[in-house]
Amino acid sequence: MGKKKKKKPSPNTIGTNKQARRLYEILETFEAGLALRGTEVKSLREGHVAFKDGYISFRGNSAFLVGVHIAPYDKTGQFDQHDPERPRQLLLHKREIEALQSKVDQKGLTVVPMKMYFSRGKVKLLIGLGKGKNVHSKKQDLKDKDIARDTARQIAAYK
Repeated sequence: MGKKKKKKPSPNTIGTNKQARRLYEILETFEAGLALRGTEVKSLREGHVAFKDGYISFRGNSAFLVGVHIAPYDKTGQFDQHDPERPRQLLLHKREIEALQSKVDQKGLTVVPMKMYFSRGKVKLLIGLGKGKNVHSKKQDLKDKDIARDTARQIAAYK
């Protein structure tokens, strides 16, 4: 009998930005840590996050997650609460920040948050470097999905 391979634990997903792949053509992805307060982590464990207007901004040599709403933790007093819309610093290497910032400045690309999850007890954020889609490319993506769905149905009916 052969040895069993250890399976890597799947990341515990907190939330996903469903609009990211619809509005942007993602060229590259990066994993970043987040600098959070305790009440933010507790709120994230309950899954209270909304990506609706989230984006990544650069100030100096730092990257910040802006516009992502992490709801206040309801089991804490009002004086210990965090601001739900505050900018949160991303924990990336200096060379990664410089590479992202240069691509955003030179090529007109955008950095968007795509997915937030727990990895080994730490909150991680999957960010994507993307180019905005126009109306034509969005329609083409919908057509491609419809064709793939129809062919899958026909194959299933044939079997």
